[in-house]
Amino acid sequence: MNKSEQFWDKTASQYDQIEQKDQQTYLQLIERTKSHLNTSDVLLDYGCGTGLIANEIATDVKTIHAIDISSNMIAIATAKANDRNLTNINYAHAVIFDKRYTKGSFDVILAFHVLHLLEDEHIVLQRINDLLKPGGLLISATPCVGEKLLLGRFLSFAGKIGVMPHIKSFKVPHLVETIEKGNFSIVEADYLKKSSQEYFIVARKH
Repeated sequence: MNKSEQFWDKTASQYDQIEQKDQQTYLQLIERTKSHLNTSDVLLDYGCGTGLIANEIATDVKTIHAIDISSNMIAIATAKANDRNLTNINYAHAVIFDKRYTKGSFDVILAFHVLHLLEDEHIVLQRINDLLKPGGLLISATPCVGEKLLLGRFLSFAGKIGVMPHIKSFKVPHLVETIEKGNFSIVEADYLKKSSQEYFIVARKH
């Protein structure tokens, strides 16, 4: 188990409280995501955490494959889905390069609060592109902490000394450019909430 997996396993029990602290932004994220979904969609939720999003959109799509590197997160997400009798979500302790996921398998891939945590986002975006069907959508929300200089420096330092996972201090233009270079065209892009620097992007596979 690597350090990042250990961190998220420890965080799992408090994750819902942390993520839902800003209820307005959380609800906006769900509604804006739903507006791009169809009931025939097969969807991958990459970095699904405790299923906060997947469980809310399950009835809007055909099937969800939801993955996370934290087994504790997956256990919580599965229990919550079972409580709600959601039978079209398959939760798995897995990485996006898992061989069970094959080229052109998904209509939509979600990447919420993930891209800024990656060591090499370019390789992962290429994998996401490969997994999407032609014209498929990547929907992401990413904290662009590079827009706040002191916060970006603090988080970078915290990652280097092992207090928390490494966090990439994206600025919005860099984030948009990074996704476009992954062979995507931007469909929609703006802040979920300006004060939090959380940037919402919908991008279509070329």
